[in-house]
Formats: sequence, C-alpha cells, structure tokens
Amino acid sequence: MTKDTMNNNAEEVSGDSKVISTNQPGIHEKLTEIVNKHLAHPSKKPYQQHTVDAFNAVDALVKDHQGEVILDSCCGVGQSTRILAKNNPQAFVVGIDKSAHRITRNADELAKNTETGNIDNFVLIRADLNDFYRLVAKAKWRIKKHYILYPNPWPKAKHIQRRWHGSAVFPEIISLGDEIILRSNWQLYLQEFQQAAEIAGRKGNINLVVDCQPMTPFEAKYKASGQACWQLAIS
Repeated sequence: MTKDTMNNNAEEVSGDSKVISTNQPGIHEKLTEIVNKHLAHPSKKPYQQHTVDAFNAVDALVKDHQGEVILDSCCGVGQSTRILAKNNPQAFVVGIDKSAHRITRNADELAKNTETGNIDNFVLIRADLNDFYRLVAKAKWRIKKHYILYPNPWPKAKHIQRRWHGSAVFPEIISLGDEIILRSNWQLYLQEFQQAAEIAGRKGNINLVVDCQPMTPFEAKYKASGQACWQLAIS
C-alpha cells in the first residue's frame, strides 16, 4: 500500500484514442436477466488473500478517520484519487486498482509536485475489486460518493458479464455510496448501468462532461481525440 502515488497532469496526452466499436445495436438483450440473477444469488466466491490483507489495512484507516469516505474504483495511476482528495479535504479518499505497477508509477515525481504533493487525505491500494466490494459491503462503510471512472468497456456483446453492471458483484457495487458517479466515452455502457441500477431500485441521469479538468489520463486522451465523454450520476 502506498499513499503518495499517482500520475500528474504533465503526462503527455496524445490525441489518437480510437472510438469504441461494438457489435451491439443497443442495450444488451440479456441485461435484465443477468442483473436479476445476480441480485437473487450474491457471489460466494472465496476471497483472495492479498485483497483481504489490503482491505484490513485500509479498513483500520477508514475507522480511524470516522468521517466521510469517497471510493475511487479502478483508480489506475491515482490522478482521480488525488483530485478528489484535494477537492474534498474533509473526506478520506480510497483509490483501488488491481495493478501495483499503475498505482506506484511516478511516485518520486509526484512527491515533489508543489500543487498536490502535500495532500494526505487519501490512500492507494492494490486489490481485486470483485473481492474488495464484498468486503466493504460486509463492513458497512459509510461511503458518501463512489466513483468508477472510465472502466474497461468490454464492447463485445459476449463479454456483457465482464462489465461491472453485468458482473456477479453488481449487488455490492450498487449498494456502495450515497451517490455513484461513472464516466465513459461509450454512452451505451452508462445506459446499461443506468438500467441495471433501476432494476436494483436506484435512479440516475446521464449528461455530457463539459468544461472541466480531466480526472484521469484516459479522459484527457479521449478529449484530445475529439471524443465525447459522458457521466452517469446515481443517487
């Protein structure tokens, strides 16, 4: 686990990001069936030990904070985690990514960053979110906001259950956060998540992301490529 690791805005941004291509004409025809199945039969997959260890460590920090918690899922290099921590100084922000390489990238350079180097109300951890979500739900963390920014879209129709709203852990995902915020450059992903959320009893709205600081390197690349970015806010 490390606290001072993320990418910064000085990272080179290229404008050659490809538009997502899919063989789906619209919302997946089996989405409702899949979501209802997972809501009725929660995942009982054994936890991976490295995720249990990571959760136990950060759980102690969350309990020590005794205040507002923000979850930043799939945080990558942690740019979004640090931005959220800076903009929400009263909160403790937890960034999670499955790749240790990503969350430790450019640590020395970031520690010297005069704008964000002194932020300390966040933590970055390596964990499998399929396990981490279930552990957080079991521990009943009081999460104010839950961010899922630019998840892997898995655009082929046959991969619907690899998308978060089609996964076995969706019941836990939709339960975590007074507000859940997703961003994607593939509007259909958000439309599917919105429908899955409604099946689970929560509603949200989709809007274009305009005139704001990119929260992740991916968002910066998409905008540099002229692609639209969308946000789904669920309350």
